[in-house]
Amino acid sequence: MEYKALIAGLGNPGLEYAMTRHNVGFMAVDALAEMAASRKSMRFKNLGSSGNYELFSVNIAGNNILVTKPLTYMNLSGNAVASICGKFSISIKDVIVIHDELDLPQGKMKFKRGGGNNGHRGLQSIQDVMKSPDFLRIRIGVGRPEFSSQVKDYVLEQFSQKELKLVHQMTDAVIKGLDLFFRRGQGPATQFMHTFEPDES
Repeated sequence: MEYKALIAGLGNPGLEYAMTRHNVGFMAVDALAEMAASRKSMRFKNLGSSGNYELFSVNIAGNNILVTKPLTYMNLSGNAVASICGKFSISIKDVIVIHDELDLPQGKMKFKRGGGNNGHRGLQSIQDVMKSPDFLRIRIGVGRPEFSSQVKDYVLEQFSQKELKLVHQMTDAVIKGLDLFFRRGQGPATQFMHTFEPDES
């Protein structure tokens, strides 16, 4: 089977990291898997785990898409992405990475191709191993702590219950954005994600 793209949600494996800010990429692909498993049209298929990653496939807008959660810990995410791309002949330009973004407030997201990594070790690892920054990124805002010295602890803190409600809205919006991307292209998907406003009531 030919696959049009690879979606990689970034995070760290293990229950202690499950609901932390750094794992919002994992949370997004978990939401996608849950939705796909409940809809016959999305043809969810669990492709198992290699030890380096969990992998499943879905159909979005008529396209067969691979979706992964790297299990290598954040700073080695590139190893898992490169392994899957090599095995299934996926180009770096057809990789979409979903990750937490400190420089966006909670409730905001951005969609772009390439650019800098802003100190994000998962993105840096993918760029280093794939030897290119030219992949798509869905940046999910988690906000930034007051002092830069607090960043490491901040991203490994669990979301509060109030924040989790916001995260669930964000992950649903990511899935809608992906559907738009595969149906209509990057422009409409970017417009939707950049203007998304969560219901904070």
